[in-house]
Amino acid sequence: MQIALTKKLATAMKINPPRIHEVVDPIFSWTANWTKVWDNRRAEDMLVLVNNETRFVVAIYEVKRNSLKNVAEMMKTAILNTLLSMNLNPDLVAEYMRMSGEVEFVQNSSRKASSWVSKAGMDCALYVASEYNGIPKMFNDTVGSFVNRLIVNCSGAYKDAFYPYVAMINALSKVTGRQAYKYRAFELLVTLDLDIYKAVRKIIVPADIQFKQLHKVLQSVFEWKNYHLYDFTVFDKGSNKMTARIVPSEEDLEYDNEAILMGNHTLSEFLSKQKYIIYTYDMGDSWQHEIQLIDIIDEYHKESPYLLEASGQTPPEDVGGVPGFINFREIMMNPNSPEYKEMQEWAGYWTVELGDWEKRPRVITRI
Repeated sequence: MQIALTKKLATAMKINPPRIHEVVDPIFSWTANWTKVWDNRRAEDMLVLVNNETRFVVAIYEVKRNSLKNVAEMMKTAILNTLLSMNLNPDLVAEYMRMSGEVEFVQNSSRKASSWVSKAGMDCALYVASEYNGIPKMFNDTVGSFVNRLIVNCSGAYKDAFYPYVAMINALSKVTGRQAYKYRAFELLVTLDLDIYKAVRKIIVPADIQFKQLHKVLQSVFEWKNYHLYDFTVFDKGSNKMTARIVPSEEDLEYDNEAILMGNHTLSEFLSKQKYIIYTYDMGDSWQHEIQLIDIIDEYHKESPYLLEASGQTPPEDVGGVPGFINFREIMMNPNSPEYKEMQEWAGYWTVELGDWEKRPRVITRI
């Protein structure tokens, strides 16, 4: 595995890497930089790597100067973890890492690669700022997972644009001869009961999806805006009694010391055919989504999360819960109502019915 270091990173590591003396297959070649997320901080705190064939991004936050002594192993582990975080076949990932060999540091001499890693750094910084603002200390070596779903190379012809994660998957399948996906998946039926109708989404997700990712999936398929607090509560189907409450932050534990901090807990730890989960979003409006396990797919060979079916429009944010939504919807269905124009302006692009695109089966990428 050949990793070309920017001058900034090489200086921080206190090494003088050699020039590239042997050109390797670009799928095994990366360019790395050390950058900072926060403009108001003096020191760099994030490592960013970009694959030289596919523009696949791997990023590690936070990485301070004293952590750079173990940087080679840190980079390899981050590449491994980022590939696995995208649900790729573990056999494919293991074979790629084996074929990559040991890390060899070289000087970066490519302006194109420099621009790629700089752009990736800015994209990763925006993601970190939105996800981890206010968290004093943390470590995440899969930051690049989100950035890899952003389209690149779109300044020229439309046909030249691509998604880095798709390019990486195709390249790895070709070079290793392994299938791209192979993992355990859950088919879920998620129902939001609005009294006058039900908004229903049928989705496929990895069985080991973390709750913080499941939250993002549900936000996406129900087109919520992630403005409010949320939690997950687990119930036994037989007794209908709550068996666990899962919360996203330590602040939530101040109000319920028996709750479970979300952390890295996964869906498969809590959901079975004998249980169901209520995902509550917005503690004021109290939108309660019932999650039922419909099917367990032991070996799933496609990309997910995936939307299979969608019916029933989601209410707009801050409409006032189910009673407020019923009143709002009655107004929106009656153009003669004196409140119609004002409500229409407030609702923006909201429509009474789901559009064809919203109902279309598709990979859920906005997570």
